[in-house]
Amino acid sequence: MINETTVDASRIRAYLYLALFIPLTFLFAVSALVGTLLDAGGRIYAFHARLWARLALILAGVRVTVKGSEHLPAGPVIFMSNHQSSFDILALLAAMPRRIYWIAKKELFHIPVFGPSMRRGGYIPLDRSDGRKALKSMDNAAFIIREGKSVVMFPEGTRSLSGELLPFKRGGFILARKAGVPVVPVTINGSGRINPAGRIRLSRGAISILLHPPLALPPDISKNEAETWLMEQTRSAIVSALER
Repeated sequence: MINETTVDASRIRAYLYLALFIPLTFLFAVSALVGTLLDAGGRIYAFHARLWARLALILAGVRVTVKGSEHLPAGPVIFMSNHQSSFDILALLAAMPRRIYWIAKKELFHIPVFGPSMRRGGYIPLDRSDGRKALKSMDNAAFIIREGKSVVMFPEGTRSLSGELLPFKRGGFILARKAGVPVVPVTINGSGRINPAGRIRLSRGAISILLHPPLALPPDISKNEAETWLMEQTRSAIVSALER
């Protein structure tokens, strides 16, 4: 009976949260889009994104802590994080110690208001419709990262329903090799308990973000070996701090 009551309460809390979160998101998308007309450098957009995420977390009753900032090298990096919940995005936007950008599938950039806002905010579209277009957009993304943008990727490709780390997709590590910048593994804990993937439930709580030391490719390593090495080292780092 207690468990059923708890589930009902978390479901009601989720619906109440969505009733506030959806209009809040729309208002911030519009405001951020207008802001990009005044600031092409993206500072206004980044401010909107961080404020939006922090307000959303406050509404949900969620706290976020970050450890390992001392490991961050100068210059752009690719953050590779585990993915348990939609709250991972909010937590990263709200608390990361530097400005971050997202790589998202091209279709999202066609959504009215949100798509143009993302594009003008400097987020990077990835076209996966066919091999040639995917390769071209991957090369473009690598160039943008080398020019100074730090991006976040979820190498699992989707949220984990169980909390266990899913098999990694190779695409992010191909991008890391092409960009030639360090990979920073990120372990997120707590988000799966707050908002389990695939369920309309919301509980108050805390999310912790741990930034691991950056990974730089060994010299004279082949392309395939480089991608495999990055994948294995990233997975090992994330798992080492993942709560069971």
